Amino acid sequence: MTQRFGRICLVVLDSAGIGEMPDAADWGDAGADTLGHILERRKVVLPNLQSLGLGNITPLAGLPAVEDPIGSFGKCTLKSDGKDTTTGHWEMAGIILKQGFPKFPDGFPDRIIDRFVAEAKVPGVLGNVPASGTEIIKRLGEEHVATGKPIIYTSADSVFQIAAHEEVIPIDRLYEICEIARNLLHGDDEVARVIARPFLGSNAADFKRTENRHDYAVPPPAGNLLPVLKDAGLDVVCIGKIASIYDGLGVTRDLVGKNNDQAVDSTIEALNAESYGLIFSNLVDFDMLYGHRRDPEGYARALEEFDLRLPEIMSAMKDNDLLVLTADHGNDPTKEGSDHTREYVPLLVYGREAHAGVALGTRQSLSDIGQTIAENFGLSIADGVSFLGEIA
Repeated sequence: MTQRFGRICLVVLDSAGIGEMPDAADWGDAGADTLGHILERRKVVLPNLQSLGLGNITPLAGLPAVEDPIGSFGKCTLKSDGKDTTTGHWEMAGIILKQGFPKFPDGFPDRIIDRFVAEAKVPGVLGNVPASGTEIIKRLGEEHVATGKPIIYTSADSVFQIAAHEEVIPIDRLYEICEIARNLLHGDDEVARVIARPFLGSNAADFKRTENRHDYAVPPPAGNLLPVLKDAGLDVVCIGKIASIYDGLGVTRDLVGKNNDQAVDSTIEALNAESYGLIFSNLVDFDMLYGHRRDPEGYARALEEFDLRLPEIMSAMKDNDLLVLTADHGNDPTKEGSDHTREYVPLLVYGREAHAGVALGTRQSLSDIGQTIAENFGLSIADGVSFLGEIA
């Protein structure tokens, strides 16, 4: 089969959910609606996303459906047992988690902490509780600076997070102790991600996380979309935290994307370069800066800023490129707490040689995206129903 599109550019608007899933109440997320609630707060100006069909997916305040969208539109169900970064991204690549990664809502047990302290050769730890990353450095940052003890925390997601001041525990040393943590968290303790969370500042009032975050993910099972493409001789260009989510497996090029603007810049760079295959980008600010921090106004501004840059991405595309916009989970900034929310995610598809205005409906899995990409290149992955025939 001859491929329909030479390159597919998959851009993940991290956490931009579009309404509660049927089982949301089981996750404590009844009524969650990230995009819906943000748009209810004020008029959010998103003409380019609107033209692609964002308002055609579901009723959104101030963003009516357009009669002739230039893209195709739908929404995806998160089929896996989870609502976190790893689960959502892995599902896009055809990996369905029937049992989610372990979580530690009461903090990590002594057997983990004691071994971590011994192997990492640190003077002890602070925290060891579920917490907001910005709040815990305000609360414990000064004690950390005084004692040199790293701050350990988790959340409703399957994460072991290590916060440290860059002038107390230098970046290379922080990464080293994260690798030690990753290597000891196995079996029933195998969290999805160990995350380095460095920060700077002189006191609790001005401590601020830096962009030197680094994720240490569990390696994904073989046979997912990325190595399938790479093994077929295709390019797999990853931007932002994508490469770390898949532990580098199947990645042929890794471009920086520590914030939304940088990720968009790198996406455009990748589109302007010669390649054949997948360009896979994550825009982290929606989730990291505004979802977890419960900042709906900041989230709204970030959406508007991305919308302003969307034409740059579209202009950089070749005639036979395809753009897919989606999210990995929700993170409703209007809800209590600081954790992700169990939501459908939007699906917008655009290409100059793709059909426009196709209602793709409610997809039964994010893996439909991965299967569509695979089929385009004459390949297949373990899960998902391709919609390639509907748009090409």
